[in-house]
Amino acid sequence: MDLKDQLKNLFPDHVPQEEPELESKEPSYWLQDDPIICKYEKRKGKPITILEGYNGADSDFKKLAKDLKSYLGVGGSFKNETIIIQGDYRDKIMQFLKENGFSVKRVGG
Repeated sequence: MDLKDQLKNLFPDHVPQEEPELESKEPSYWLQDDPIICKYEKRKGKPITILEGYNGADSDFKKLAKDLKSYLGVGGSFKNETIIIQGDYRDKIMQFLKENGFSVKRVGG
């Protein structure tokens, strides 16, 4: 006797719900073939992480910058088709980008 059969015997009035179909996760950003360059610099003595090389729409790049900043819980900006993140978060950023389907290239250290 199956578990569903046992439940039907215990609760004969119950109408089972249809199981929701699992949606295939579509990428929320435009993906490109070229890797995004992830590099580390120090400006005014403070570490920053710079992402460049994204050739999609500006709106997607701004959304990616916002999602990265909220994921890391740090400040940053979007200027001249580059994302500047305050602090050295190269490993976490590269992991986030790979999970979202991007190819990433680490530069500098």
